[in-house]
Amino acid sequence: MTLLITVFAALITTILWYNRKNDDMKLHVLMFMFWGASIMWFVDAIAEYIEMGAEYFTPALEDMINDSFLGLSVIAFAMIIWIVYVLIKDPKGVVRKAL
Repeated sequence: MTLLITVFAALITTILWYNRKNDDMKLHVLMFMFWGASIMWFVDAIAEYIEMGAEYFTPALEDMINDSFLGLSVIAFAMIIWIVYVLIKDPKGVVRKAL
């Protein structure tokens, strides 16, 4: 589930990045974080498949719920990092004007 959730987030962010008019929101940073997480979960899935074999494809409901929560937590954490990054870079100068 973590792999599936992060791949969907990476695909959505890639589509948004590809269709952007400018790079004010620094979507490439978010996109690379999601693709990096997807690659990490893919490698983890391969390692777990090597360890468990065909049993890997029949997870328990509790494991699926835990994996879903972990995937959503990764998405939320990446979004927080991205928001902080955008606020620090302040592409439109909004924070500087408010201060």
